[in-house]
Amino acid sequence: MEYGLKDLMELYVRGTQVNYYFVCRTKLWLFSHNISMERESDLVKLGELLHREVYSRKEKEVRIGPIAIDVVDRGDEVEIREVKKSDKIEKAHVYQTLYYLYFLKAHGIKAKGKITYPKQKKVVDVELSEEAEEEIEKLLGEIESIVEGDMPEPEYRKICRKCAYYEFCFC
Repeated sequence: MEYGLKDLMELYVRGTQVNYYFVCRTKLWLFSHNISMERESDLVKLGELLHREVYSRKEKEVRIGPIAIDVVDRGDEVEIREVKKSDKIEKAHVYQTLYYLYFLKAHGIKAKGKITYPKQKKVVDVELSEEAEEEIEKLLGEIESIVEGDMPEPEYRKICRKCAYYEFCFC
């Protein structure tokens, strides 16, 4: 797929937004409107510590425009890695990584992706296929619609109890 300047300018969605699309539309909307509760969350702090400790010799927290990739390895091929605490929301992690691969490809960088779950000793390979590119493009449009609309009504799920936005949504 070829990308034009207009396409590149539209790629200012952050990976966190892609992740939140699958986790919670309300959280996506709040985060996208700069209502951030993450700084107060002990679970977020634990995740940040995990990122610092894993792959200590690799280039970490690489920021390119709106994206921040956990680990970049520039061996024979560029490989990006997302380091996650748990695979409970693996689908969100996969799409976040696919978005990073899509973003990099749009900027002329071909890369492979992996998601690492150190506590579970699990690694998931992520590959950007043509089908995945089409899904990401559709997803970006849906994220834009959510962000531009009214705040979605919170829907309680088990995962909400550990969310940094829990009190905002349900108290």
